[in-house]
Amino acid sequence: MSFEDAQRTQMVRLGAALYERGLTPGRTGNLSVRAGDRIMVTPTNACLGRLDPERLAVTSLDGQHLSGDLPSKELVLHRALYRHHPACTAVAHLHSTCAVAVSCLPNLCPDDVLPPITPYFVMRVGRLPLIDYAPPGSPELAQLVSRAAERSRSVLLRNHGSLVAAQSLEGAVDAAEEIEETARLHLLLENRSPTLLTAQAVAELHRRFPATA
Repeated sequence: MSFEDAQRTQMVRLGAALYERGLTPGRTGNLSVRAGDRIMVTPTNACLGRLDPERLAVTSLDGQHLSGDLPSKELVLHRALYRHHPACTAVAHLHSTCAVAVSCLPNLCPDDVLPPITPYFVMRVGRLPLIDYAPPGSPELAQLVSRAAERSRSVLLRNHGSLVAAQSLEGAVDAAEEIEETARLHLLLENRSPTLLTAQAVAELHRRFPATA
């Protein structure tokens, strides 16, 4: 199996797992991987639970369509993360229920939406800036993501979902799942004055796992 075939197989497998677990319902969410001067991304209007490996879209780094079906309109968001994080080779974008629910709440901290409830969130996600609402796939949203990407490889889009870059597709999916789980915990603990990780504990995790800081 060639490297590209392995990437296609992995994207189909992970997309199906996300869909079957209800983390990206209907025709929502998108995945991409970057290899050299190309990006492979799920097609526009695709269901992650029913991806065809032969129809995955392939584009140049600047978004020019090269083969497969037309790419997701949200490829511009993926490209914004890739530009700011050259070590990252994959992006996951989910419309998962709890993450979207948190994104709709008032009085959120725009620099870091979710509190440090668990060390795994700090290690796998790090800082999670909140992006103001703009239409999906729009130049305005891409610009907002690009600004936030200067300080984080993970963002939460208002009324929309999570967007994460990582060094592998499995890593990006893991981080997106961690955002969803932490969002669920945050909703469960709301108004209960939970004990959070201390600033010292968070700093120590960032020191030991600098890629997520």
